[in-house]
Amino acid sequence: MNGYKIKICLLLAALPGVALICGCRMQNDKVTQKFSSGRRPFGKVGNEVVEQFILANHSGMEVRIINYGATITDIVVPDRNGIAGNVVLGFDSLKGYLQPENPYFGSTIGRYANRIAQARFRLNGKEYVLDANNNGNTLHGGFKGFDKVIWQPVALSDSSVKFTYLSPDGEGGFPGSLQTEVTFSLTSGNELYIQFMASATAPTPVNLTGHSYFNLSAGADSTILNHELKLFAGRYTPVNEKLIPTGELLAVSGTPFDFTAAKPIGRDLPAVTGGYDHNFVLENNAAGLKPAAELVHAASGRALRILTTYPGIQFYSGNFLNGTLAGRGGVRYPRHAGLCLEPQYFPDSPNRPEFPDAILKPGQTYNHTLVYQFFTR
Repeated sequence: MNGYKIKICLLLAALPGVALICGCRMQNDKVTQKFSSGRRPFGKVGNEVVEQFILANHSGMEVRIINYGATITDIVVPDRNGIAGNVVLGFDSLKGYLQPENPYFGSTIGRYANRIAQARFRLNGKEYVLDANNNGNTLHGGFKGFDKVIWQPVALSDSSVKFTYLSPDGEGGFPGSLQTEVTFSLTSGNELYIQFMASATAPTPVNLTGHSYFNLSAGADSTILNHELKLFAGRYTPVNEKLIPTGELLAVSGTPFDFTAAKPIGRDLPAVTGGYDHNFVLENNAAGLKPAAELVHAASGRALRILTTYPGIQFYSGNFLNGTLAGRGGVRYPRHAGLCLEPQYFPDSPNRPEFPDAILKPGQTYNHTLVYQFFTR
């Protein structure tokens, strides 16, 4: 793309049957011809080695993922002039991802993404008490969600990597063992497919998603307030002061939550107490992938389209970032430095029978996909 293309080379694997790739290193926003292994150590958690995996294509896109939390650390894509830039917030080293202040940068979230009210739910006549890690509620699986475990890599090629994790019965208070896998696949068209699959030994709530913080300016803008966002959602789920859904499904028309036509994120943000941190109800209920969101940064020309099989998407405008967190390159992330677009089941669905059913039963296969499509305008 405009002379900035990444060359992928296949190497012999360090492990039998596993292929590695070489990805171009991004330095000073230029694509260079310095190659590095597609699988390399990224630090340690106790005695366990954490590895980083690199996926790259010929179109100038590179994705880096570590098996701690199945976390996306980098997404590098070119702008309209072919200049490559990292469009997700993150840290330079594993130390940053291990700190308690890490706000789930790039993580795979589970066993249940988003909030469950009062850290409990009833299922088949039994009450289950969960980790209360967020104002008396459960957030993103509890104190040790899927973002804080080491996943096992089981496959790696020039375009994809898969991780697995076995969540034991009772982890975080959730019933049944959950065998989980997440596969990241990069296409030649600058699309990153993320597929979540799981099976359970007992009925249990499951809601898996990705938690990348996007800033398509690649650091040129300190916030995402000038990004333009469109959501394919005519309704949203209003929340109480603890960000728990009230159970209503309200129309976005005539409210600050109306993103049915693209608009700058900062335009109506002051009218939303605390900022956007809400689930939007996707319009298309048909099976298969459907459009969920489009995000554009006009100055760079970078754009992101999100497709998903989930019924909803959480839009979070980075309200709890406050400038104290030092990220990649030592840069501090102020409020609204990045935004999250998280395809999902609705928050607190285990306590809301009127919401889409998020209970996985034995014999069923949990199978959901989200797609990040990057392009330029």
